[in-house]
Amino acid sequence: MNAILKSVAAMSLACLMSTTAMAADVINFGIISTESQQNLKTQWEPLLKAMTEKTGLEVKPFFASDYAGIIEGMRFGKVQMAWYGNKSAMEAVDRADGEVFVQSVPVGGEPGYWSVIIVPKDSPIQTVDELLKCDQSLNFGLGDPNSTSGYLVPMTFVFGAKSIDPKSCFKNVTNANHETNAMAVANKQVDAAANNTENMALIKQNQPKAFENIREIWRSPLIPSDPIVWRKDLSEGDKEKIRDFFLTYGTERSTGNVAEEKAVLAGLKWAPFRASTDKQLLPIRVMEISKSISKVQADASMAEDAKKAKLDELNAQKAKYEAELAAG
Repeated sequence: MNAILKSVAAMSLACLMSTTAMAADVINFGIISTESQQNLKTQWEPLLKAMTEKTGLEVKPFFASDYAGIIEGMRFGKVQMAWYGNKSAMEAVDRADGEVFVQSVPVGGEPGYWSVIIVPKDSPIQTVDELLKCDQSLNFGLGDPNSTSGYLVPMTFVFGAKSIDPKSCFKNVTNANHETNAMAVANKQVDAAANNTENMALIKQNQPKAFENIREIWRSPLIPSDPIVWRKDLSEGDKEKIRDFFLTYGTERSTGNVAEEKAVLAGLKWAPFRASTDKQLLPIRVMEISKSISKVQADASMAEDAKKAKLDELNAQKAKYEAELAAG
């Protein structure tokens, strides 16, 4: 009887180990919701298919209705890798055991991209100052709260810089993905919205009539290009395969059809990837903490001693990030 139980236990353990090994070879790849799922699926499928073929890993797309869904998916091990914006990547690094390992490169070779504020082409609004008259007569579209270009950057450089709360400035403030915001502006459903130069290039390509109805009134400082993040607990073997795929895809070191690979990347408005680390998130950390400082400074309900203590803490953290950024 003991021999039978030992045999069953051994078989169960072997089965469990086999299942675990299989699971380790499946990579759920999170894709943030900058556009409709169908558009994203069309753009990403060729790259993920190539990744499956080159690495021998089963790579499956993982979509969620918002950025938080991808971050939480990574946190609980349902997502092993993801394409993020810098702010959502920061959240994944801090809360979901994520790590930046490569960075996208815009198709034109630019060092990054820009957040923009857009209005309907025939709008009387010509400048940000005109947009920020704050008489609650206008409707504004912000991005997902975990979006770098759609939320953090305009909140820092447009609203935070002038100590303005969008909810008290506008008649209505909505949060949506980049494509939805662009179409809302083109169709005059909102008076203005946040977006970015990468998404505007896609709108120009895929929906040229809508693009003709849009005008840019503000452009941000440069934002580092989007990172690709993996979970730290991926096996070293899988990390090596994945890193090699991303750093050779579309380059002369690729073993595939380089022209076809470059065409796939161009469909995503990218050139070949470059290596990166969590350090690329430092400018975003400075922006995020600057926004927190502005919020505390404007908080009239906070006691002065508590406010000073909090500001001292935040400014010390900001100085640390700025020093790390300056060190390169």
